Amino acid sequence: MSEQIYIGVDLGGTAIKVGICNEEGQLLHTYEGPTEVEKGPDAVVDNIERYVRLIVEQSPYEWDQLAGVGAGVAGFTNVRDGIIIFAPNVGLKDLHIRSILEQRLGKPVRIDNDANVAALGEVWAGAGKGVSNCVCYTLGTGVGGGIIVNGAIYQGFAGLAGELGHMSVVPDLEAIQCGCGKMGCLETVSSATGVIRMAKDAVERGDRTSLSQVENIMAKDVFDAAKSGDEAAIRIVNRAAFYLGKSLAAVSAVLNPQRFIIGGGVSKAGDILFNEVRSVYAKLTPEPLQEGVDIVPAILGNDAGMIGAAGLFLH
Repeated sequence: MSEQIYIGVDLGGTAIKVGICNEEGQLLHTYEGPTEVEKGPDAVVDNIERYVRLIVEQSPYEWDQLAGVGAGVAGFTNVRDGIIIFAPNVGLKDLHIRSILEQRLGKPVRIDNDANVAALGEVWAGAGKGVSNCVCYTLGTGVGGGIIVNGAIYQGFAGLAGELGHMSVVPDLEAIQCGCGKMGCLETVSSATGVIRMAKDAVERGDRTSLSQVENIMAKDVFDAAKSGDEAAIRIVNRAAFYLGKSLAAVSAVLNPQRFIIGGGVSKAGDILFNEVRSVYAKLTPEPLQEGVDIVPAILGNDAGMIGAAGLFLH
């Protein structure tokens, strides 16, 4: 029997990334094309179908070898029924994408949200390889999460488990409103958006900081300034790290994962972030729950979504 392949689709607001994986999670071939959100939902679905067919045509594999297509979507998904409930970045709402794509492609299709499939990708072929119980954070514009229990994504009863960015960790007197409408969410302090907000607040307060010379502050500017010894930037990084570490401690008390994997753009800050997160975690987590647990950076980068989506059929 010829080798079976799986296709993972990473559906983003600007681009659709498509990758072919084998049963070991190796990314064998990739293709990227525009999402074309502005043309409407039908065009987005048309593009998914077109790119899936195109990547197989461009690869050394045959259509008959394709065992399934998985898709990761930034938004709320009904995994059980294969429905995109609401994905604002790609302009899709109440779309029965699984049944549509299965009819068009003649192949089984599975979907999940982007943070879950990124987590699955890291566990299958990245920083979590060989670890069956772990929790993944994605620190980007927001804070996403994925929970892996016994090697599979934990969905929760409504498929919404892993919304780690919306854990309320900031005390009321310091809390601000999150985009979700609630107060004190982790996302307000440990995302790139949160880091930038705190930096702008520092500049507006008149804090002595090199960031006051930066016209359009990005999270990377804050981390670079902290590494250079800028005291205001160090306070911001430490605050982001503190609440991230606090959330890890809470998750440990509930799930006792063996590994925490932290990815996304903010994770590229490196040791200045990770050392503080590990320190806070050690202070706030009972010793028995720390035993054998590590906190590591993700390693798959932008490929995690494609690999994890393809892995929906094997995990």
